[in-house]
Amino acid sequence: VQLVESGGGLVQSGGSLRLSCAASGFAFSAYAMSWYRQSPGKVRELVATITSTGGNTNYADSVKGRFTISRDNAKRTVYLQMNSLKPEDTAVYYCQLPARDYWGQGTQVTVSS
Repeated sequence: VQLVESGGGLVQSGGSLRLSCAASGFAFSAYAMSWYRQSPGKVRELVATITSTGGNTNYADSVKGRFTISRDNAKRTVYLQMNSLKPEDTAVYYCQLPARDYWGQGTQVTVSS
């Protein structure tokens, strides 16, 4: 199993970024996927989850209305569209396969004020 995140970077407050997580080594379309984030000194936080078909999604209260999780099963990729970014969104963002507790290496998102 391999999960490879990309798309992080430095953005000003109010800006947008789209993270991608390319998956391989398992039947991607059969599994729910999640995005987590972790800031220095804080516990890792669940940001969003999407079911295998993409029909249902869930979000942390802190990102509802600003972030959107989606997936393209043909491309074996899950996305996190992040809009109206705030400095408190600064963190390393991780892609996770919940069913097997596999994680990507993370991608850094930094939001400047």
